[in-house]
Amino acid sequence: MMLKELLQHKLETKTATIGVVGLGYVGLPLAVEKAKAGFKVIGFDVQENKVNKVNAGENYIGDVLPTDLEGLVKKGRLKATSDYSFIKEVDAIAICVPTPLDIYKQPNMDYVRSSAEAIAENLTEGTLVVLESTTYPGTTEELIKPIIESKGFVIGEDVFLAYSPERVDPGNKDFNTKNTPKVVGGVTEGCTKVAAAMYRSVLESDVHEVSSPAVAEMEKLLENTFRNINIGLANEMAILCNKMGIDVWEVIKAASTKPYGFMPFYPGPGLGGHCIPIDPWYLTWKAREYNYHTKLIETAGEINDSMPDFVVQRAMEILNEQGKALKGAKVVVLGIAYKKDIDDYRESPVLPILERLTKFGAEWVAVDSNIPTFKLNGEMISTVQLDEKLIESADLTIIATNHSDFDYEMIKNCSKMLFDTRNSYDKPQYPNYVKL
Repeated sequence: MMLKELLQHKLETKTATIGVVGLGYVGLPLAVEKAKAGFKVIGFDVQENKVNKVNAGENYIGDVLPTDLEGLVKKGRLKATSDYSFIKEVDAIAICVPTPLDIYKQPNMDYVRSSAEAIAENLTEGTLVVLESTTYPGTTEELIKPIIESKGFVIGEDVFLAYSPERVDPGNKDFNTKNTPKVVGGVTEGCTKVAAAMYRSVLESDVHEVSSPAVAEMEKLLENTFRNINIGLANEMAILCNKMGIDVWEVIKAASTKPYGFMPFYPGPGLGGHCIPIDPWYLTWKAREYNYHTKLIETAGEINDSMPDFVVQRAMEILNEQGKALKGAKVVVLGIAYKKDIDDYRESPVLPILERLTKFGAEWVAVDSNIPTFKLNGEMISTVQLDEKLIESADLTIIATNHSDFDYEMIKNCSKMLFDTRNSYDKPQYPNYVKL
């Protein structure tokens, strides 16, 4: 039996050992789903605290059920290590490491490169390597492929290489790793077939095969650029509607009655998370190689990046109408997470809002039961508990993230002035209430 057929047989019969490099918001849920599907899974991470927590059955990712993780570890289905020599024991491995931007909004591929080098150093014949980290088109073939080939392997013959973008929406109750359709593109047709076999053995969803890793890399950027641009449009409409004295939320609700040709997107204090505010810049960076300027993408990014400034400007105006200055004002900010009901504040637009409140001399406190502490400009800050006394003491309350556990009736009744960036109330008619 040839290496491809042997590996495909192992994947289809779930006798293969699967590796996952990077045990964060993408990697840990993927490792858990693979272990639940019946595979033996080894997770790899350079952070010893994550390795120790996994091996102790302690969950730290919201989209993973603690009982699932604990049970899989006890059964010996899942273990974690920082020792990359264990890659020799796996038949297939997924790379789920961060791909951040640097200060110039250029991709930082250090984590992907170092992971690929560690894998190549320990790779054995007949192994599948799949990159899942979101990145620019060409990464799999231009960066990872040469690293593997430098060890004497022939892609498509003795090792198999593919790209399959992660699709994770933290806090989504309907779609998760297991039931979200997968896109797979291999360096060769055989690589695609092997990678698709792995995902079909794990997931309940469809696995869509494409002709190359570059197509799969580009489609992921299209997904998130689509959202970035449409949210940018919603945010620009919010700014314009504010100037014209029109309720943008009512406008969007009215437009949503059209059964075709319109999809509602909503304004907010800015974009957060590791995907939507970051991914389009990978494409912008790569486009320069082809002497092309991505005007629409960059304009949308600039609008979304400007929303924290707009929120603070509106806060100033609201306080000014009450005869107060932002400097010295007591402000309660509700929500630190970048979206509702999650504990993730990566790239949260609330952070630049807090930075600007500090700059203008406001005395602020933050409330978020999902995030007991957070880092702002290198300083660890504790959130506080929400109660009537806290809201009554504030000159201004800002709803920055509309978590479900907030007591919105109390917030409305106790606020001197309430600035809602998330349209948290149904048809509000309150004299102390202002929407974005």
